[in-house]
Amino acid sequence: KKKKKNRPRSAVRMAPQKLRDLIRNIRAAKTAADEREVVQKECAMIRDHFRSEDADYRCRNVAKLLYIHMLGYPAHFGQLECLKLIASPRFNDKRIGYLGAMMLLDELKDVHMLVTNSLKNDLNHQTQYVAGLALCTLGNICSADMGRDLAGEVEKLLKSTNSYIRKKAVLCALKIIRKVPELLENFVPATRALLGERNHGVLLTGVTLIRQMCLLDAECLVHFRRLVPTLVRILKNLIMSGYSPEHDVGGVTDPFLQTSILTLLRLLGKGDAEASEAMNDILAQVATNTESSKNVGNAILYEAVLCIMDIQAESGLRDLAVHILGKFLLNHDRNIKYVALTTLLKTVQNSSNTDAVQRHRATIIDCLKDPDLSIRRRALALAFALINPGNVRSLTKELLAFLEVAEPEFKTYMTTEIFTAATRFAPNRRWLVDTMLTVLTKAGSFVLDEHIPAIVQLFSASGDLHAYAAQMLYKALCDDLSQQPLTQVGVWCIGEYGDLLVAGAVDQDVPVNVSGGDVLDLLKSIMDSTHSTRVTQEYVMTALMKLSTRLPEHVNQLQAMIRHYNNNVNVELQQRANEYMTIFKKFDNLRPALLERMPVLEARETAVLSDQAAAAMQATGQGAAAAASADGASLLDLLDGPVSSAPAAPASQSSAPVAASMVDLLGLDLLGPGPSSSMPPAPSSSSGGGTSGGGLLDLLDVGFGGGSSAPATSAPPTSNSLLDLMGDAFGPASVPAAAPSAAPSYPPLTAFDKDGLKIIFSFSKPQPNMVHIMMTATNTSIAPMNNFVFQAAVPKAFQLSLQPQSSSAIAPNGGIVTQAVHVAFPEQTQAVLRMRLRITYTVNNQPVVHAQEVNEFPKF
Repeated sequence: KKKKKNRPRSAVRMAPQKLRDLIRNIRAAKTAADEREVVQKECAMIRDHFRSEDADYRCRNVAKLLYIHMLGYPAHFGQLECLKLIASPRFNDKRIGYLGAMMLLDELKDVHMLVTNSLKNDLNHQTQYVAGLALCTLGNICSADMGRDLAGEVEKLLKSTNSYIRKKAVLCALKIIRKVPELLENFVPATRALLGERNHGVLLTGVTLIRQMCLLDAECLVHFRRLVPTLVRILKNLIMSGYSPEHDVGGVTDPFLQTSILTLLRLLGKGDAEASEAMNDILAQVATNTESSKNVGNAILYEAVLCIMDIQAESGLRDLAVHILGKFLLNHDRNIKYVALTTLLKTVQNSSNTDAVQRHRATIIDCLKDPDLSIRRRALALAFALINPGNVRSLTKELLAFLEVAEPEFKTYMTTEIFTAATRFAPNRRWLVDTMLTVLTKAGSFVLDEHIPAIVQLFSASGDLHAYAAQMLYKALCDDLSQQPLTQVGVWCIGEYGDLLVAGAVDQDVPVNVSGGDVLDLLKSIMDSTHSTRVTQEYVMTALMKLSTRLPEHVNQLQAMIRHYNNNVNVELQQRANEYMTIFKKFDNLRPALLERMPVLEARETAVLSDQAAAAMQATGQGAAAAASADGASLLDLLDGPVSSAPAAPASQSSAPVAASMVDLLGLDLLGPGPSSSMPPAPSSSSGGGTSGGGLLDLLDVGFGGGSSAPATSAPPTSNSLLDLMGDAFGPASVPAAAPSAAPSYPPLTAFDKDGLKIIFSFSKPQPNMVHIMMTATNTSIAPMNNFVFQAAVPKAFQLSLQPQSSSAIAPNGGIVTQAVHVAFPEQTQAVLRMRLRITYTVNNQPVVHAQEVNEFPKF
């Protein structure tokens, strides 16, 4: 007994269980708790063996520990044991040790550096399999320091005659130049010789290494363009060679090597006419001789198409590439359909000639019926990109049919794109009006608020179609009051053209007989509808006021309807009702002129501008309506989004002219909440005693707060002011400002350009210590950006003021959002303007956050 007690502990230790027994025990666990118990027990036994320096079973224990690591349990305590196995002379120990190093070590661990010496010794080992283990490990865990230490050994192995060692050395070189790009030049001489290798493994890795070098260094790209004939010859041999069982995959000879060569050719031929000319013939052979019935052939054809589209290929070759993509659209594999649609969309966006893609228009429209959501989304974007003056009727008809059955997430995007395409390519005004009416009736709830002014402007500009639009909208509202954009546009048209609606002089198949009472009943039902929002009710109040001159026989009934809201709980409706009733009582003689029909609204620029054009227009201080006349400026403002507020002008005396007082009345925003008109203060012109304009000014002070009246240098024509007063329901009219003085111009600045979002700053300096920055954000991607928020911060020496942005959503394919930014600074400051930006938005319901610092501001 005494002898047994004094025996060494290792002599009585039981042999650990084998890996397959551990796997069997873990799989037999019925619950997660049972599995954890088995793992913890085994880890305790493995630690016990590690502490006892049991070399006989170290390999078995590390193997079990790696399996436990694969299950997600901590296994960091086995790192040093892996190093001991790597230092072992036995191949089995080295194999498990290197595997453990690849799985358990990373660049952040100090133990990682201890492997370098063992790797250096094994890279020079005479046995190819030991050297292969070292190369494989180096390719997986190489750090920058390790790459610098072992680059010389890898370079020597690149010249080895053993293809097994050589291909692994090429992959290690690839890893090293990614970690340490400055070592790239060391591998260039040995790389050129790789293309003469007969072994496909070495050839494939060599092509991959050359491609990475070209991506990292422009000089390498120029250097390796000399190898285009060699690459073309290799690719031709692969295509023309017979059956090779060693490299055959699905009847195609080494498709992996073919796709890698095509990818490299695309990189070498981009932007180089001579290199592109050298590869035209081989690309045509690949496109015509490759079998497309299997996925391996489709992969090669897809790479060939990408290569043709990127290089300066002949027009016939481009048509062949588009034809291949058209065949992909007929494939039953949805992945192939998706890549075809994506590639066709890029082709249309980057090419001015889309005739080849237009031939596959019917197939693209059929993709809208595909059950896969992502394919429908791509097909929809491509269909909109294909619209031109020649096919706008047929394509819009197909898209309107799809709009009825499309998912809600598509409808907002579709209404925006249909409006843009119809406005741009409309064959005639009647077709455009019909298209807008169809969109409003089929998907009115998904029309963005910022598009409503543009639709109103369209109907306003269609002079001979006013009655037709009013009657069609009246019919639509009789059937459906739930879609607020439709209701708002319809109420505006009924209020503006109510007399034409009742007259019934419309050229249509089934004329609508509408009486004044029917119109009032419809407006009352809209006011009482549970679907109507506050903004819609404000539209109705203004329409009722306008109809008092369009339908004079119903004035009493209209007054009663307006008076009903004198004590409404909604302050805005109550204020409007009281103001309108005051006009009836005190200024009834001015009402006909005040509510005169609006002139044709001049269109704001709604077409999508290029980034350069938008920046140029902003830089010269021109908005979309810069060419508008002074008389139409306030009318144009009604169609615009939020404008930056200016300090209120001092109150005018009661001696102001009548017309100026009526313009002042607009400053109270009778027609809806909105930003104040921007107007610089000017000296008030003094005229004789009080006029009726003084009474109008008094109206602003009765129970509703005093409105700031804007003094005018001279009284504008009365008719224009009257028209401006009640012309629209989109915010206050603005008085044309005085001509600005000459100011220094500054070039626009690109502050941010990433992930399809481009932000441009345009500058103006109205005051010595004030800089106005107009931020223009453009969405160049194919997906809409929602919940867009632009935030900025400047140093303490400056004062920053952010005005409301024009919209929180940026439409795809060139949609624009603007925001005014005002920066004030002391005149004597020496501080340099810097700005830190934070940009947030959502794309496909995924939040995106960007941070950027801008330091390249011009000297103000």
